[in-house]
Amino acid sequence: MPAPSASATIPRTITVHIAVFITTTLLSTWAIQRQRLGAKRERDSSISARIHGGRGNVMSGQLRVLHYVNQFFGGIGGEDQAHVGITVKAGAVGPGRALEKALGDGARVEATLIGGDNFVSERGEEASRAIAAELDRLKPDLLVAGPAFGSGRYGLACALVCKVSQAQRVPAITAMHPENPGASSARRGIYIVPTGLSTTSMQAALDALAPLARRLGRGEALGSAEVDGYMPRGARRVHDRGRPGYQRALDMLLDKLHGRPYRSEVPYAAPERVSPAPPIADLSRARIAMVTTGGLVRKGNPDKQVSANAARYHRHAVAELESLSPKDWEAYHAGYFNHIVNSNPNYILPLSFLRDLERQGKIGRVHEHIYALPGVSTPVAVSAGHGRSIAEDLKASGVDGALLVAT
Repeated sequence: MPAPSASATIPRTITVHIAVFITTTLLSTWAIQRQRLGAKRERDSSISARIHGGRGNVMSGQLRVLHYVNQFFGGIGGEDQAHVGITVKAGAVGPGRALEKALGDGARVEATLIGGDNFVSERGEEASRAIAAELDRLKPDLLVAGPAFGSGRYGLACALVCKVSQAQRVPAITAMHPENPGASSARRGIYIVPTGLSTTSMQAALDALAPLARRLGRGEALGSAEVDGYMPRGARRVHDRGRPGYQRALDMLLDKLHGRPYRSEVPYAAPERVSPAPPIADLSRARIAMVTTGGLVRKGNPDKQVSANAARYHRHAVAELESLSPKDWEAYHAGYFNHIVNSNPNYILPLSFLRDLERQGKIGRVHEHIYALPGVSTPVAVSAGHGRSIAEDLKASGVDGALLVAT
């Protein structure tokens, strides 16, 4: 048999080298992927251990629960006690009793952690240290905060308490309205169960929260937000959907074209549409009111208005005033630098300019009351409630139009 020629041998050699190269590359890629997967599992395990108190296995026995509430639900007082610091009461207090019942026989509220809304929101570092100290002393299996519903400062406090708890390796969960600023500021890091705006939905909120709280307290992993009902946290988990994305997208398109129901995989919240009011027919006869979200308060803030996330607005009489004097008025607003405005409060609410228009006969008259609040960090639903209340008052007073001054 004749020996193979050089031209035949070279291609075989090249083929062998190529095969070896491909095999080596595949093996290296496989090894890298295994290493990355192992590192990811180690990170996930570490994160889970931190959140679940370092427990590697599912717990058994009765859960020891620490419940956080604000000064109102803790039985200390209302706004006049919003400055109180962190205190602890033994057992369940206020809504904690309903929480304990919703959790069932497998859990018990051992203690109630209470904090004033203003104290926690305005002195966050001090509050965090006090909360961490109580967690270290009480050593609960689980922390439940709220529910806070639509109360902004309470929601922010619940979010802070949950973050401190998780940093202490104690799993935590809270509940509040989706538009609560506490939800928007912290939903990526903590579990939040959606609720209604008011306490009338208390029982429904606790019934939804309790099963998830039990599972977290026992070290069980929760499913997706869609499955378990908590607010989406923006976390993307790698898993097999069974079919590639382009096929799922085409299915949705075909369903839409044929008028069939479909569900997008991309969350979308449609903006609210508000129809504009009709124009004022004759400004020279119109009564004009002024409303500001710029945080205008009387000097020294005797009404105790907050600088953000306003739970209420204030109505002030200006019938005898020609302008707003810095001796009597100032700004209290967390969203901008107040110093310039404090030198001339008419920047916030232009009473002096409207008085000029009134004297010139360009408007009929300036309404005798002004309405003020800080608009920053106020949930849309709460803001809408303020707007409805102000509008009702303006209509009852025969006001024809309002000048809304925003920052």
